Amino acid sequence: MPTTPHVEKHFTAGAAIRDIVIGMSDGLTVPFALAAGLTGAVDSAAIILTAGFAEIAAGSIAMGLGGYLAAKSDAEHYASELAREHHEIGHTPETEREEVAMIFESYGLTEAEVAPIVEALSRRPDSWAEFMMRYELGLEKPDPKRALISALTIAGAYIAGGIIPLAPYMATANAQTALIYSALATLIALFIFGYIKGRFTGMKPLRSAFQTLLIGGLAAATAYGIARLLTH
Repeated sequence: MPTTPHVEKHFTAGAAIRDIVIGMSDGLTVPFALAAGLTGAVDSAAIILTAGFAEIAAGSIAMGLGGYLAAKSDAEHYASELAREHHEIGHTPETEREEVAMIFESYGLTEAEVAPIVEALSRRPDSWAEFMMRYELGLEKPDPKRALISALTIAGAYIAGGIIPLAPYMATANAQTALIYSALATLIALFIFGYIKGRFTGMKPLRSAFQTLLIGGLAAATAYGIARLLTH
């Protein structure tokens, strides 16, 4: 009797989505707050655009650099802990064997069932160290290209998000009118972004959309209020 192949659908792009969320959410809120705050101080859409694009350039570089350094730090931490595990395997193998046994026993395996597994793993030092990294320390081996990819993803998402609140200032010379459309565009973008994020992460899309709209809207409103205070 023919059977339908079992296909597992797991979301595996969590780090990329996290970087996009970080870059896009900041890109939508910070340039909007700057543009909105300046609108109360100057009437020139050209000046607001110049300041807005300067902020996007500086912000994307800073955010991208932050993502790069964070990913590099994760990689260096993993390498340091891996070297420590290799040292412990070489100098205190019995202790490490006991730790392996405890990990398997925590899943309900008996001592008799665990013994041959521990023996087999102890003959493979590299696999042994990687096993301890994952199941004792909870650390996954990082992608060596992760730092650069993270930096580019965050910076690109920041730029994409930042263009949205500034777009109305490109379409009209009236800064007050542009501010109204900028606020609407930012809120709509936050809602759509939250919906798409929910679809990718497994969260209910509408719930994710309203959550992103609420949090992003509050962040934008707070930043706008601070910007207005500083420009008056």
